[in-house]
Amino acid sequence: MSERQQSSESRSAGQFKLLNSIESPKDLRLLPAERLPALADELRHFLIDTVSRTGGHLAAGLGVVELTIALHYILNTPEDRLLWDVGHQAYPHKILTGRRDRMGSLRQLDGISGFPRRDESEYDTFGTGHSSTSIGAALGMAAAAKRMGVKREVVAVIGDAAMGAGMAFEALNHAGALDLDMLVVLNDNDMSISDPVGAFRNHLARLLSSKFYTRVREGGKSALSSLPHISELVGRWEEHMKGMVMPGTLFEELGFNYIGPIDGHDLETLTATLQNMKLMHGPRLLHVVTQKGRGYKPAEGDPLVYHGVTPFDPKTGKMDKKSSTGPSYTEIFGRWLCDAAAADKRLVAITPAMCAGSGMETYAKQFPDRYYDVGIAEQHAVTFAAGLACDGVKPVVAIYSTFLQRAYDQMIHDVALQNLDVTFAVDRAGQVGADGATHAGSFDLSYARCIPNMVVIAPSDENECRKLLQTAYHHEGPALVRYPRGSGCGAAVADDLSMLPLGEGEIRRQGQQVAILAFGSLLDTALEVADRVDATVANMRFVKPLDEALVQKMANTHSLLVTLEENVVQGGAGSAVNEYLAAIQHSTRAINLGLPDHFIEHATPAQQLKEAGLDAESILQVINQALKQESGLAAG
Repeated sequence: MSERQQSSESRSAGQFKLLNSIESPKDLRLLPAERLPALADELRHFLIDTVSRTGGHLAAGLGVVELTIALHYILNTPEDRLLWDVGHQAYPHKILTGRRDRMGSLRQLDGISGFPRRDESEYDTFGTGHSSTSIGAALGMAAAAKRMGVKREVVAVIGDAAMGAGMAFEALNHAGALDLDMLVVLNDNDMSISDPVGAFRNHLARLLSSKFYTRVREGGKSALSSLPHISELVGRWEEHMKGMVMPGTLFEELGFNYIGPIDGHDLETLTATLQNMKLMHGPRLLHVVTQKGRGYKPAEGDPLVYHGVTPFDPKTGKMDKKSSTGPSYTEIFGRWLCDAAAADKRLVAITPAMCAGSGMETYAKQFPDRYYDVGIAEQHAVTFAAGLACDGVKPVVAIYSTFLQRAYDQMIHDVALQNLDVTFAVDRAGQVGADGATHAGSFDLSYARCIPNMVVIAPSDENECRKLLQTAYHHEGPALVRYPRGSGCGAAVADDLSMLPLGEGEIRRQGQQVAILAFGSLLDTALEVADRVDATVANMRFVKPLDEALVQKMANTHSLLVTLEENVVQGGAGSAVNEYLAAIQHSTRAINLGLPDHFIEHATPAQQLKEAGLDAESILQVINQALKQESGLAAG
């Protein structure tokens, strides 16, 4: 046991006495209100302690400790439905809902997920990972409760960044029209919406959510309903008075009763306001202001760095260094982007709220007038790029594979259908480790290669990634380059802006009988396997256009083809090879190896690839079995 683990266990025994008495929210609701701040202090320190050992999302959870306690204290969860948008901030929720003792397994093989999951706990009412889904899902639950004749609260907690996405506004608009009982808690955690809060605003929130105000408001509407002109005047007066003191007019116009902003770390105000709002009906919105990283100075000082962390020293905040063979694919993209922009003034770069994650920080500083962060709005990012491309600009959309799924119609209708010159730099292709299935890039080869006009590219190493980004950028039409998370094999990366021929692969190893056709970053694994069975290895590079001449050559000179890709088998690169072999009526046997037809859960990337059968030993076993079958058939 490490020194850090020993000190942690000793602290757990003495420091977290109150928290250790909470096995479920039922226990929490038995506490007197004056004990809640002490519980919040223990919960915050427990969160820091556990995440320092496992890594994971930290700053967001620290910011909602009091809010989480208040919600479970006032609501009758799990009968009342509580939904967390995205889920980065749900660790305190997990700790209070029976998973405290399992936090040491967070995001590890067979451990608990870093996001809410319906199959993990009855308190996780809706699975998340992508943003801005909570309000729509909560509205669906509220509608279901009404149809089933069930009285329950439905509450969605959403951050201010996620609130800016189209899905959130679509749901708000629909919720106002349906007029169902539901509560949206807007967690404003960087004060991007409101001014700093204070005692007056907290007092006002209590007043506006009180029974007295509700009776006056509703009674006045009823009494004046027969006098339309006076009623209209009173309604305008109410709206303008509230609009003068709080930024809630937009939500009121959408049909929500807006309360706030209030201090999201003031448990007394939170619980009192939530209790009052629980007695109200119709769509309600509570605006709370919180601080990311609250209570931990390193995270308060740099919440972006401490958003997602590796294991770290809780005393200093110093994180364990990630082992690396060289620059990551993300860094390779960032360097290419700066160099390509310096060489071509037409280049602009677009990201849907993932500047740091996509390696664009240096570019944003060097080319601020050619950099667009559109927020959590993937659909808009792609259509915006299409508009730019219509008038001579060359946009590069930097986006994660899992997030590009959200803009699929825009890829087809707005970009490909018009054959517009948009380059998609698709990060996090394939398995991504601890973030699990919600963030894995498992489908992009399949969903992109079926789109007419789309070029689909899968580089095998860092240097090839740079060259193929340049190739895609100079292609006059839509092109997608997909690359994995983290570092590659450590290939030396050239500084020039050279390209590779479009649609051409290469033979990397000459063998006999078996040919492995590798698409993307599994090339090194293919070469390792080939050395053990004397196989030929083709680095295919292009999924579309497929190097048909190379495929035919491999089929003509080998008895077995094995396609290899870190993408689902259905519709992927191997399917493209099969389709071509069928079209030319070639009888050579082909085995397609890729991701299986089920979601692969959080684990290390190596463990995930092993589960998928994409590690060297698994691939070797498949090939040897196929060769054994062939020799048996020949002998027969």
